[in-house]
Amino acid sequence: MSLHFELDPAVTPDLRDGLLALWADVSNAGGAVGFVPPVTPDDIRPELLRHLTGIAEGRIRLLVGRDAEGAVAATAFLAFNQHRLMRHHLWLYTVMVRPRQQGKGYGRALMAAAEEAARGFDGVEALRLTCRGGTGADAFYSACGYKEVGRIPGAIRVSPGDDRDDIHMLLPL
Repeated sequence: MSLHFELDPAVTPDLRDGLLALWADVSNAGGAVGFVPPVTPDDIRPELLRHLTGIAEGRIRLLVGRDAEGAVAATAFLAFNQHRLMRHHLWLYTVMVRPRQQGKGYGRALMAAAEEAARGFDGVEALRLTCRGGTGADAFYSACGYKEVGRIPGAIRVSPGDDRDDIHMLLPL
């Protein structure tokens, strides 16, 4: 089974609820997507609303992967760099695949779909992302063609005594 990807889908209540459920599932499985477990969709709602505001303002694009049943199974947000000297780079963030569907190649498919989408944006020459050290995400992104271009030791405090590196990665397009 594969995913069907859509860039800039209509944000319906079903999509919103699917995004909230996915984000909570990923967070509660230990995914490094801005929260630490335990969280509920209500905990995540304010952050999703900030993302949706960015979409409405044209600063952010949404990429959604749906499974054969049409459920949200993967997502990534692509944010245009707002600094006038850096508009040729696009930020990729909140990259998520439903935990029970990991290991099926969906993550690589999502990254390929994000790269394809970015190539379609005028003037965009590279994708940038950051990831939390100690999760293995940097190895995954490296396998998808990204190169580590910087690291800030201990910049992410997951909990007292658990500081992680903030790893910066780049994919030239």
